[in-house]
Amino acid sequence: MWRSSFSTIASAALKHKKWDALIIGGGHNGLTAAAYLARGGLSVVVLERRHIIGGAAVTEDIIPGFKFSRCSYLQSLLRPSIIKELDLSKHGLKLLKRSPSSFTPCLDGRYLLLGPDKELNHSEISKFSRKDAEAYPRYESKLENYCKFMDLVLDSPPPESLQRKSSLNEQLKNKIQNSVFWASCLRQASSLGQKDMVDFMDLLLSPASKVLNNWFESDVLKATLATDAVIGSTASVHTAGSGYVLLHHVMGETDGDRGIWSYAIGNAAMEAGAQVITNAEVSQLLIDNSSTVCGVILADGTEVHSSVVLSNATPYRTFVELVPDNVLPVDFVRAIKNSDYSSATTKINVAVDKLPQFQSCKLDHPHAGPQHVDTIHIGSESMEEIHSASQDAVNGVPSRRPIMEMTIPSVLDKTISPPGKHVINLFVQYTPYKPLDGDWQDHDYRESFAQKCFTLIDEYAPGFSTSVIGYDMLTPPDLEREIGLKGQTTRLRFEDYIYVEVEHILGAELWGLLDEMPPN
Repeated sequence: MWRSSFSTIASAALKHKKWDALIIGGGHNGLTAAAYLARGGLSVVVLERRHIIGGAAVTEDIIPGFKFSRCSYLQSLLRPSIIKELDLSKHGLKLLKRSPSSFTPCLDGRYLLLGPDKELNHSEISKFSRKDAEAYPRYESKLENYCKFMDLVLDSPPPESLQRKSSLNEQLKNKIQNSVFWASCLRQASSLGQKDMVDFMDLLLSPASKVLNNWFESDVLKATLATDAVIGSTASVHTAGSGYVLLHHVMGETDGDRGIWSYAIGNAAMEAGAQVITNAEVSQLLIDNSSTVCGVILADGTEVHSSVVLSNATPYRTFVELVPDNVLPVDFVRAIKNSDYSSATTKINVAVDKLPQFQSCKLDHPHAGPQHVDTIHIGSESMEEIHSASQDAVNGVPSRRPIMEMTIPSVLDKTISPPGKHVINLFVQYTPYKPLDGDWQDHDYRESFAQKCFTLIDEYAPGFSTSVIGYDMLTPPDLEREIGLKGQTTRLRFEDYIYVEVEHILGAELWGLLDEMPPN
């Protein structure tokens, strides 16, 4: 159903119609925008370059019989308001909660399990530090309070400055909307209190290592928490600002491992009347004489006209590659070109013939145990190990001992692998986009790195390498080519790729259009 190619319906559905809204890219943000706009009564079309929708949150059958969430590997940041308002459960969304949610095996024979069970957390952390076990609930409570402040920011339309000449009525409306936003922020800040607000600002700007060292003393607990501060980036635990990333991953309200949610959003969009067309690559934006976007040109030269264009592509792809030259301000284009798009993440999707057996975990479970249902942290028993791995990438080479987050979604969902066999997701770093000691296009170089990862897992789960049936590896250049993530632009687990409202920047206003929608 997702393979309706452009060629079959171009003349009827695209070529001879002016759409109210056109969305470049069928990632989950593009599909979400399409669903809301279509529910508002607008004619909406989504143009997706690939043969399948979902962007980086897509499920594909890479190895026969095994279904992989190709890029992302957890759902934790899809806003609850979207799930509710689009009624995604009706369209097939099923969130599978993990309990426990984190497992860190150690080479000395110990392990750390963490999850929503406060008694379990206290017992597990006490194995390493009684002091940390007492501090952990306070740490969680503090971050949860900060998240309440961030929820307001995430769920509110951002304050904007009008980019074009506007009527007095529009200016007044804009000022009122912005004032409401900032007033809400001030109320939320005052509820935190002065000390908590100062601590909150310190958290946003500090390295994760500083934050965690102030709270805890045990290496394995700090390392387990620190992975959320650096995963998907080139940052070290000592990098300023990584404290915010640590907070960012506390914001998720439901954990799940199944890659069906993009399809659920796609269903919601199409039920509302949006057209979703695959195999339709956009090559350029159409700009009229007033420097306003009025549509797009497809790779085959077809023009598609629309009153509003949104882009689910990266800022670089949108403003540098799709916008014609000499349209945008020079300083704006320079800022986009000089933005740091680097990431050092590689995703390895592995099919195995048995579950990994971690030698540090003596739990007696003949099949899947609690150590298999969560995010498994490999190679990160201390923050210094994480820092050392990041420094390898700074020096231009893949980490000698990669940091990995492993998930085994087939433990929770029996439909994605053959009986007795399993799907394993490995989120691996640090892997430079252009390594100095080889080339990701070299088969032997790629194979060597994959085997390095498998061998490292063997140290914690002997025999893992021999259980591998096959694998699919996406390095940063692969992610750019396959999914469109420039230089690999972002952490795939974030699941919050920002679609850019092109028309607003070039001189039109989307928020006004959204404001005119009838309420849900």
